[in-house]
Amino acid sequence: MVVFERILGTLHSHKRVGAFAAFFALCAVALALSSSLARAQDDDLFNFDDAAPAAAPADPAAAPAEPAAGGEAGAAAEDEGPKSQSYLAWMIRSLGWFFMIVFALISLWMVALVVMNIVALRRVSMTPDDLIEQFGALLDENKFQEAYELAKEDESLLGKVLATGLATMPSGFDTASQAMADVAQRETMRLEHQLGYLGVIGNIAPMIGLFGTVVGMIASFQAIATGGAAPSPQKLAEGIATALFTTEVGLAIAIPSVVAYDILRNRLTRFVFDISVLSENFMGRFSAVEAPKE
Repeated sequence: MVVFERILGTLHSHKRVGAFAAFFALCAVALALSSSLARAQDDDLFNFDDAAPAAAPADPAAAPAEPAAGGEAGAAAEDEGPKSQSYLAWMIRSLGWFFMIVFALISLWMVALVVMNIVALRRVSMTPDDLIEQFGALLDENKFQEAYELAKEDESLLGKVLATGLATMPSGFDTASQAMADVAQRETMRLEHQLGYLGVIGNIAPMIGLFGTVVGMIASFQAIATGGAAPSPQKLAEGIATALFTTEVGLAIAIPSVVAYDILRNRLTRFVFDISVLSENFMGRFSAVEAPKE
């Protein structure tokens, strides 16, 4: 938990570009390590012909007296090949370098966006409790200048809205209300724009998976068309595996993207509503302030 909190603090305090680059580099290193380990487990997944068949006697008369035992040994030897295959390495080999790079970049982009939006939509970044309590106490004591300084120094969305309201209050309550609404709308649009990239990933990831499905099926049909009367089972398996794995990975990226987008968007909507209610409650006491007449 301490490490995760430090990462969130770093992402919140530094610029977005620098945080995204650092997180992208960490994820890329982790992906490279996992891929290398998976390849080390299984060097050649589709080479089914390398398994040595069970030794057959040269002379039928010299066959062993207990064929059942030999049959069991041969079956055991045949079972060793499939058991040694790694699912992750098989998936990486089936995807190929093109789809592997595309899906890796999209998945890392998705994770980075989820983390950045979670940081941006924390309560301390939107409606901090300390600001609400201190700002209300200063208004009750008619310390308007101190309340303005407190809201101005706060970096949360509520602080920006309240600071704008107090700064424009001398021009009238209606003008201050409109200024607060404009600030809230501008900041909300910025957050929605950043959050919208998750929806984009949720839309394009299945499309890329569908494209890989078409590529894999074309490869399988090509193996049938060029294989004559006996097409290579290995080529057919490679094309079908590409088709299925690209679809699987595309959906595996799209589903969490859509879920995260809906959850974070609902969270943003709730915070915007809370800010609207809080700002109206705080500034409602100035409703009798009239704009200066010329």
